[in-house]
Amino acid sequence: MNKFDFIIRKETEKDYREVENLAREAFWNLSVPGCFEHYFIHIMRDHSDFVRELDYVAETDGRIVGSVMYCRAKLRDEQGNEKDILTMGPLCVLPEYQRRGIGKAMLEHTFVKALEMGYDVVINFGNPDNYVARGYKSCLKYNVCFEGDFFPAALLVKELKEGVLDGRRWFYYPSDVDKPCDDEAAVAEFDKLFPPKEKGWQPSQEEFFIHSHSVIRP
Repeated sequence: MNKFDFIIRKETEKDYREVENLAREAFWNLSVPGCFEHYFIHIMRDHSDFVRELDYVAETDGRIVGSVMYCRAKLRDEQGNEKDILTMGPLCVLPEYQRRGIGKAMLEHTFVKALEMGYDVVINFGNPDNYVARGYKSCLKYNVCFEGDFFPAALLVKELKEGVLDGRRWFYYPSDVDKPCDDEAAVAEFDKLFPPKEKGWQPSQEEFFIHSHSVIRP
């Protein structure tokens, strides 16, 4: 196996800390000074909405270089009908291995698995530049929004089976799995388990702020 080859396999318990460190390396200072994604992954694994069957890593030469996880979520239409869907994330690749097709391969692999499990819609909140090439579209294209008819620019929808979202208004209800991440003290305490890193500013943080606070008008 050379450094450009990788395998995709299920995460195991012995991978936990390595995957958490991977997330820390991938997200550090990316969206905010520091990051919380390593803590998010740590608490996600014990949440009832975590989909363990879709917990995968990418490995090359015995080193984990990518990770993707999913949680259960719901859509509800205006008549109260509910649809079980997935929220994707985090998806992370070590910085030195990015732009080599690892993230793409992990998404395509898990999309197939998710469809086999009976899921046909995946949603995530992120930078559209990173996901539209994988078939994600604006939530407005599928009439999917938060309560109050709120269509964030960063709310992205992927149909795993074309046409399953039939144009009716759907309200998105994500899992509350990330709620503990609002506790900055808990995040900081968990971060002490890893080698020290300096928090700082970089332009991607402003890019994230713009995407995450922008709203599309119907």
